Amino acid sequence: MAGRIESRLAELGITLPVPAAPVANYVPFTVLAGGTLVVVSGQVPMREGKVAFTGKLGEVIDIETGQQAAQLCLINVLAQLRAAVGDLDRVTRVARLGGFIAAGPGFTQHAQVMNGASDLAVAVFGEAGRHARSTIGVPSLPMDAAVEVEGMFEVAA
Repeated sequence: MAGRIESRLAELGITLPVPAAPVANYVPFTVLAGGTLVVVSGQVPMREGKVAFTGKLGEVIDIETGQQAAQLCLINVLAQLRAAVGDLDRVTRVARLGGFIAAGPGFTQHAQVMNGASDLAVAVFGEAGRHARSTIGVPSLPMDAAVEVEGMFEVAA
């Protein structure tokens, strides 16, 4: 039987994928503080083994498409989180999200792009999905991804 968060994901039409393997020398997540803090490494907008959104915001990607990319990144973060904790109902708080937006030099709407991930976090976890956040524009990301999102989560022991 699906838990509360898995049921909410289903209501939103979201099926979490199999977590992607790291593409370099890092682990996909680290569990700290006696199992009550989980840090998930940055996830790009992978779908079925391929980066679904490539290019730079303000050049080949518009804000709405960037928001979709950020949302897909968060879906991949949640897949890693579920691998780390087993049951997403254990998540008591989305503590922090970090967003990296590949953008051209004149692009300044990074925060609006990252709202794709932030809005989904609140839709999934409710008030516990409200989080601290950093959003940074960068000249490029791995595999030409348009967006990358990382997360930190408080989890019940």
